[in-house]
Amino acid sequence: MGWIIAIIVGGVAGWLASMVMARDASMGIIMNIIVGIIGALLGNWIANAFLGMDTTIQTFNLPGFLVAIVGAIVLLAIVNLVQRGRVR
Repeated sequence: MGWIIAIIVGGVAGWLASMVMARDASMGIIMNIIVGIIGALLGNWIANAFLGMDTTIQTFNLPGFLVAIVGAIVLLAIVNLVQRGRVR
């Protein structure tokens, strides 16, 4: 059940992050899910390393969802830097 929740929450987090970073038109649902899940992993690592938060995407809770969105935004900012040489 945890993987299903991770896919759903990752998809929503990736979609919201792509809207914030103005990349929604260039990404499909599969890329939103991938960005959301990888962003959640990145966000969880950052939150654990710097803030001491122990969140997960496999059980839905608000702090974990917010960390997933922030992680996906950070991931898209890194992708923008690599692809275009600047953050939009």
